[in-house]
Amino acid sequence: MAAPMLDPIHLRTFVAITEVRSFSEAGRQLGLSQSSVSEHVKRLEQFAGQKLFERDTHSNALTEHGRAMLEFARSILETNARAKRHFGQSSKRRALRFGACEDLAIGWLGDIIRPFMEAHPDVDLDFTIALSNHLLTAFDEGRLDLVLCKRWPDGDRGRLVFSDRIVWTAATTEPVFRHDEAQLVLYPPPSITRFMALTALEKAAVPWRIACTSGDLNGLATATGIGLGMMAHASTLIPRELAACEEDARLPPLGSVDFIQIERKAGDRKLLAELSQAIDRKAAGASRKY
Repeated sequence: MAAPMLDPIHLRTFVAITEVRSFSEAGRQLGLSQSSVSEHVKRLEQFAGQKLFERDTHSNALTEHGRAMLEFARSILETNARAKRHFGQSSKRRALRFGACEDLAIGWLGDIIRPFMEAHPDVDLDFTIALSNHLLTAFDEGRLDLVLCKRWPDGDRGRLVFSDRIVWTAATTEPVFRHDEAQLVLYPPPSITRFMALTALEKAAVPWRIACTSGDLNGLATATGIGLGMMAHASTLIPRELAACEEDARLPPLGSVDFIQIERKAGDRKLLAELSQAIDRKAAGASRKY
């Protein structure tokens, strides 16, 4: 036989009695008969195995066990109310799973996300920041609805949003060489800018050395900013503390990279279209021809 449980209806009656200090007034407020109110208290006392009220003709004072029951009652009723609010709101909320590469997330993408969220308080945005390859894998596995990322130089996947020139960046405009070796600050593989930088240097037969590897753009920018080496980066998204290196015969050009968008055909088409259009408008204003 299952153990008895505290009934929220009985607890609500009990709390009402303690607030108005009257069985009859609590019944009136709750729309219950006097006998129903008494029955609710009786059931709670049976559960506790203790008296909850010291009753006389003038008052209904809580016993020590009654005070303990009041704490439990308030906690249980509040938990029930929070659960009701949560699931009531969840049924009205929509979800959008959006992924972007880090240079865009730290750059101008915030100017899109903030107004989008303000305009859609009913939307839960699950935002993922990662390397482009990881984002595409997550998309293919059904874990993202919309992705904004880089495309590999020989790739053709996705809808082109804008193209940007990849440049060498450093703490100053002066390229960083030591012992005639290009000093590099790179993402770990499978980074597209890492691939482009190393491929260009190998083709130009330029000696190189990796001075720092980090999977985080802030880490790369910090290492570059203190002079450890150079980072290959999109020209319109260079972190503020860094500068594009001046042309140098030792540094081969890196070419350009395409930023693409891929979106799921299923899901909330209106939401996806709105965010996609906002990205297009921002990209058109932020990118520059080269």
